Amino acid sequence: MATEATPDRLASDLARELEVMLEIEKFPPPEGFRESALWSDPAIYEEAAADPVAWWTAKSKEVLDWDVEPTEGLNDSNPPFYKWFEDGRINASAQCLDRHVAVGNGERVAYHWRGEEGERRDVTYAELLDSTQRFANALKDLGVEKGDVVGIYLPMIPEVAVAMLACARIGAIHNVVFGGFSAESVRERMEFAEAKALVTVDGARRKGKTAPIKEQVDEEMGDLASLKTIVVVRATGTPCPMTEGRDVFYDEVCAAADPECPAEPMEAEHPLFILYTSGSTASPKGILHTTGGYLTGATTTHKYVFDLKPESDVWWCAADVGWITGHSYIVYGPLANGATSVMWEGAPDYPHQGIWWEIAQETKATILYAAPTAIRTFIKWGADIPARYDLSSLRLLGSVGEPINPKAWLWYHKVIGGERCPIVDTWWQTETGSIMITPLPGITATKPGSATTPFPGVSAEVVDEKDGTPVAEGQGLLMLERPWPSMLRTLYKEDERFVETYFSKFGKDRYLVGDAARRDSDGYFWVIGRIDDVVNVSGHRLSTAEVESAIVAHEKVAEAAVIGQSDPDTGQAICAFVTLNGGVEPSEEVMAGIRDGVAARIGKFARPKRVIWADDLPKTRSGKIMRRLLRDIAEGRALGDVTTLRDPGVMAELEKQVAAERENDD
Repeated sequence: MATEATPDRLASDLARELEVMLEIEKFPPPEGFRESALWSDPAIYEEAAADPVAWWTAKSKEVLDWDVEPTEGLNDSNPPFYKWFEDGRINASAQCLDRHVAVGNGERVAYHWRGEEGERRDVTYAELLDSTQRFANALKDLGVEKGDVVGIYLPMIPEVAVAMLACARIGAIHNVVFGGFSAESVRERMEFAEAKALVTVDGARRKGKTAPIKEQVDEEMGDLASLKTIVVVRATGTPCPMTEGRDVFYDEVCAAADPECPAEPMEAEHPLFILYTSGSTASPKGILHTTGGYLTGATTTHKYVFDLKPESDVWWCAADVGWITGHSYIVYGPLANGATSVMWEGAPDYPHQGIWWEIAQETKATILYAAPTAIRTFIKWGADIPARYDLSSLRLLGSVGEPINPKAWLWYHKVIGGERCPIVDTWWQTETGSIMITPLPGITATKPGSATTPFPGVSAEVVDEKDGTPVAEGQGLLMLERPWPSMLRTLYKEDERFVETYFSKFGKDRYLVGDAARRDSDGYFWVIGRIDDVVNVSGHRLSTAEVESAIVAHEKVAEAAVIGQSDPDTGQAICAFVTLNGGVEPSEEVMAGIRDGVAARIGKFARPKRVIWADDLPKTRSGKIMRRLLRDIAEGRALGDVTTLRDPGVMAELEKQVAAERENDD
């Protein structure tokens, strides 16, 4: 007699099966998936490795329709300033829009957009092309020319894609700033890039509240000399100040613009966009990506990593366009491939904790690409919530943004994927432009927590941190060993910093990723985390991600963040902020179980000396845990700017909890 797979039983099964899965169990492609997969023959790896430049060049011509096909592949005459497809000509906007409309796919939905308050817009490729052409002409009417920088500071609304594609259409360089950043951060980026125009919004909704974005922008942009125009999208009807001679409304300039704007073929190495990193550890870095190589990487990986079939798939990348994931896998990759996407403007818990699954059910999403942070949050809320919805349309799941711990992987596999969906755990960066290490769903036997092996045409190694020699099995630095088309070309206006940051450790032909990783006996890559996310306990160098994974393996733990604290005895001691599953109360028993579990998996020296119970952790809207703020709060230092957090109120609650902990100790 079959046992009913209730949410409680699923959770129990997860706990029992976790030990088996942590190191040894492999998951081959599900039965029947391989037969219909775009790539099912492992020979693709050998084919790409035999001549990577020729392979990438062929793939570029396969997935893109060049105005002038390149005859040149890689120019490596001046490393590390590599160039790809130099004699080719192409326009990113035309690749994403015109070519699909031209073959009769104009009525295909490009975006199923959903807003927090129940708003719905289904935008077709023809409609997106019309809006893009009009706004491209509007930008030209406002004096924007090829090579000018245009800032984009918008929420997750279709106009953000229009603004990006309009810039690409006329050769302007877009500089998108994540909507969660403060207006002060926007000014910093606009000033450094010398932006000529800024596209923003009257107001932005977040969990039932509306922020007066244009008003906040005005407080920072008033004396910015380079900024000639601010275009305002009327998204919420929020009253906003408009400066005569500088500010215009998006709908008005589009209505007045010519509806036809032919796409101008661009040099393959023409800059497409600048995207600044968050600047959490230093001044923001302006990552510069160019047109032909970036489009090649984003389009190829989107098609083959996710086994995309645009005629039938509904693709949902649950990220934000303000980050590279959104650039590559909400805008350029999906649109270049002619996909139908879901675009959600909202939080995962508003208006209720099942909103993601409600949207997936309603749109019949087939592929979901999400961050481990979100998955761990869903674990905390309980498997009974997604169980209320029909998720049978899903056929493939993806993970992005940080290493996924095995417990979260298994929950994702069982509860969301129903054990029928392969999971592609992807590793890449803003700098790489597209996915670098990943399973191929029709080929790779996956291991929970491992990004497995490099994408065909990509060469990665784990190397000794002292001399750079490859480590066949064991831990070291993650390196990319040869150029790839979608790599950053430089840091905007900072060539020396570009070389120093990425190519100074082992030479100008080897890219230093900045992550630690290990390779197992099967050659699989396990990305551990940033090199600087390391705790040194009595001479033992421990990755914070490694300890966090051991903590969340406890059946009552939903999420954990680990930092190192100064300790007179051990140099540094481990401090863990721990969030428990819903309905579980903190106790000495749970704390002891956590410490024992870490000792069993890593060693007694890795046991957290301090455990701080946390209802939630400080995260950016993209889901990154801000460990810098946790270090400040644990050490009792004054907090810096918390306005970019998804929920700034989390820090106030943590301060209360840490203060209560100190009182108990006294």
